[in-house]
Amino acid sequence: MLVVCQGIELSEAFLRVSKAISNKITNPILEGIKISAEDNILTLSATDTELSIEKKIKADVKIEGETVVPGKFITEFVKKLANSEIELELNEKNQLLIRYEGNESLIQCYNAKEYPGFRKIKTESYFGITQRDFKTLVSKVIFSVALDDSRPVLKGVLFDICNNEITSVALDGYRLAKVQKKITSNIKKSIVIPQRSLNEISKMLEDSEDIINIYIDENAIMIDNGDTKIISRLLEGDFINYKQIIPANYETFVIVNKAQIEDALERVSLLTKVGQNNFVKFEIKENNLNLTSNSEIGNIKETISANTTGKDIVIAFNPRFILEALRVNSNEFVKMCYNKSTNPCVIVPTEGDEFLYLILPVRII
Repeated sequence: MLVVCQGIELSEAFLRVSKAISNKITNPILEGIKISAEDNILTLSATDTELSIEKKIKADVKIEGETVVPGKFITEFVKKLANSEIELELNEKNQLLIRYEGNESLIQCYNAKEYPGFRKIKTESYFGITQRDFKTLVSKVIFSVALDDSRPVLKGVLFDICNNEITSVALDGYRLAKVQKKITSNIKKSIVIPQRSLNEISKMLEDSEDIINIYIDENAIMIDNGDTKIISRLLEGDFINYKQIIPANYETFVIVNKAQIEDALERVSLLTKVGQNNFVKFEIKENNLNLTSNSEIGNIKETISANTTGKDIVIAFNPRFILEALRVNSNEFVKMCYNKSTNPCVIVPTEGDEFLYLILPVRII
């Protein structure tokens, strides 16, 4: 193999595919990144058998070939050569010579035949969605993914596909996040994609109206974005029936300016970080929303004007859960729906049903 390419393109490619290298290595060759040179294209790929990323860049391929290089080392090394033209040559000892600016380095490589092949995904079942909408489906729910291992399926996001609409759902036992978007599809499927895979897919996409197709195989998905391809396994197991968790009716409604409640809650919640009480009390009464926190060093109370209907209520929450739901939305106003002080709060838009956030209350003793 003998290849000449630009350092900036090679560095960006290594950085992209290196995200598929796991920190928990059981097979040493999975620490590597496979590089293949053919038809003036250099293809880089990495996998931990659960997440696979492939990236293609243009190159001057003088001699075709392939090898597997130590992933983390080569990524850091080439990053420092971003402004150089780089020549890669593989010798008969499976060593990669890297030439740049009159210098030469030598790296021992792995046997490419021992590296797992990039999985083939069937492309009959798929849906189309704008890159912007898919990024939204991820960013507005992923913070609610469970972090513990008690129910592994909750460490991913559910994507419910039906009637040209897709719903993304994440929950961790304390809160639930749900977002809906339109898609082009005639399939009906429910899949759960791991959080780590979604983070990498989201980074690959642009904030644009360009359509991408997401292909669904038996237990994996693939996103093909031209020069970059990501394949992720799907999580197995039964996801919680989220529709049963969401209340059908409410007794109290509060329409409030999102920026005002967010700012007030940021200030009031400061005491929850220094005292033993990790909650903020919400009191809804007479077109006001009162926020209160107490600790050993003092107390903070703020009042926000709001449009309230229904019964007065006093209820408490972990403020972080409310704030995280507010921060990912740009709506000027939100509607907060309540029943009793022991029932969850539900945050929705004032019009439509694009998103829904459900937060369990904290019991006040």
